Amino acid sequence: MRFLPHPVWFRKTAAQPGCRVVARCVWLCIALLALFATRAGAAVHPVPLDKYTDAAKCLECHEDKTKGKSVHSAMATGCLSCHEIRVNKDVTRVKLITATPAALCLTCHDDKKAAGIKGTVHPPAVRDCLSCHDPHVSDNKNQLLKPMSGTEKENLCLSCHQTGLNVPEKGSRHAALDMGCDTCHVTHKTGAEPTMDNKFHLTKAAPALCLDCHDAKDADLQKAHQGQPFATSNCVECHDPHQSASPKLMVKFMHAPFEAGSCDTCHAPAKDGKVVLTQADAKAICVTCHDDKAKLIETAKVPHPGAAGDCTDCHSPHGSNELGLPKTDSVSICLGCHTDMDDLRKKAVHHQPAFVQGCATCHTPHGGDNDHLLRAKGNALCLECHGPDSAPQRDDADRLLTIFNGTVKLPDDYYRKNKVVILPLRFGLGHPIEYHPVSDVMDPTNQSKVLTPLNCLSCHQPHASAAPDLLAKDQTNNMAFCDSCHKNRLNMKQTVSPGN
Repeated sequence: MRFLPHPVWFRKTAAQPGCRVVARCVWLCIALLALFATRAGAAVHPVPLDKYTDAAKCLECHEDKTKGKSVHSAMATGCLSCHEIRVNKDVTRVKLITATPAALCLTCHDDKKAAGIKGTVHPPAVRDCLSCHDPHVSDNKNQLLKPMSGTEKENLCLSCHQTGLNVPEKGSRHAALDMGCDTCHVTHKTGAEPTMDNKFHLTKAAPALCLDCHDAKDADLQKAHQGQPFATSNCVECHDPHQSASPKLMVKFMHAPFEAGSCDTCHAPAKDGKVVLTQADAKAICVTCHDDKAKLIETAKVPHPGAAGDCTDCHSPHGSNELGLPKTDSVSICLGCHTDMDDLRKKAVHHQPAFVQGCATCHTPHGGDNDHLLRAKGNALCLECHGPDSAPQRDDADRLLTIFNGTVKLPDDYYRKNKVVILPLRFGLGHPIEYHPVSDVMDPTNQSKVLTPLNCLSCHQPHASAAPDLLAKDQTNNMAFCDSCHKNRLNMKQTVSPGN
C-alpha cells in the first residue's frame, strides 16, 4: 500500500513513551483510508495521463467496455461521467467521482435508494450494487454478472441462495426453477403494501403468477384438488413455491384432514364454482375437533378479542410453513391488528422471539390468565429462556424443543443458532454484574416491604430498541444508563426506583 507510513517511522514512534497507541491508531486509520480508496477505484494508472484527458483517450485501451450484449447506458455519456483523473506529480490515479460505487449508482438510479423505499428491499441492493451488476458491460441483461438461471456455479442468485439445491430424496422441486429465478421474481420490486409480491419481489401475486403456467381447467389438476375451485385460492398456502420435503411441493406443516386427503371433513361438493362448507361457517367446523380452544377463548381470565372471531382469520385451514398454521407468518399474523408493534420494526435492534420466532413465544394467542396474554408473570417469562434453570425439553420425533411445559415449540437449534444468553443468577442476583439484583429488593428490616421495585423490564424493552441490549428508553449501555438508578457513583448501593 503506497499510502502507509514507512515501518521505521512506526517503530520509532511506537517506542516513545505514551505514543504506542497513537502510532497504532495512525497506522490503522491510514490503512483504512487506503483500503477505501482502493475500493472506490483510486488505483494507480499504469501510464501517465493529463488531468484534462477526455473519454476518447480512455477507449483507446478500454474499448472492450463498450461492446457486449448489455452495455450500461452511462457509457454513452463518457467515462468521465463516473470517473475522474487525478495527477499528483508523476503519479496518475483514476477514481470514482463518489466515495463508494453504490453512491455513484444512486446518482442516476435514485429510485433504488433503500432509504426512500417503503417495504422489503433486496439486501444486496441496499449498499452493494456491484455484487450483482457489472458497471460497464455484460453478456446478461441489466449488466448482471451471471444469468439468473443454470446450475449453482452459473446462476447469480444461487451465489447467495441455496433454493432448490438440497431437496430430500422423497421431496419435490418446482420445475420452474430451471426456467430461471426471473421467471417469477423481479429483485428490485418493492412497495409500501405488505403484499406477497412486494415482500418476495414477485412479478405478480399468487394465484395469478401460478396460473401463468398451470391451467386451472386441466383435468389432472382438478382431480388432484377433488373438484374444489382452486383457481382463486392462494396456492402458496398449500404449496411451497421452490422445494419441499414432501411430494407435490406440499408445505412443511399440514392440517391433519388436509394431509389425509379428507377434504369432505370440511368441504361439501363445490356449487357454481364456489366453496361449500359442511357447517354454517368455518368456526363451527373448527370447534368440532378443537373444542378445547373454543372453551379457552370463552373462559379465559384475560380474553384475546381477535380469537373470538373466525378461526381462519388467523389460521390456514390447509397448511403453512410454520407451526400453528398461521395464514402469513407467526409475526405478521399478529401485526395486522397490532400496528403499534409493527412500528417497532423500524428500530435497529429486535428481540428475536418478538420479530422472528413469533409473538406466541411469549403470548398466549387464544386467551390466558396473565396481563397482556403473557405466558408467565414477571421475570418468570424472561427466565424461561434466559434463567439458570432454563431447561427446554427435546422432542426428538419432530426435531423440536419445547418450553413453557410443552406449550411452545422451537426449532431444535434455537438456543445455539440465536446464541441465547443464560444468566448466571444465584438467589435472584448476578445480572448485569455479580450480586446485582434482578427482582424486587426487599427492606432488610421488613422482608414483607419492597424497598426498590425491580424486574427485567426495569432495564430492558421486550420487543425492540434503537440500541443494543434492548435497554429501556432506547438508551445505550454505559454508566449514564446506570445513573438512572445509581445517582451516587461513590456509593452504588444508594439507589432510587428505576425511572424516578
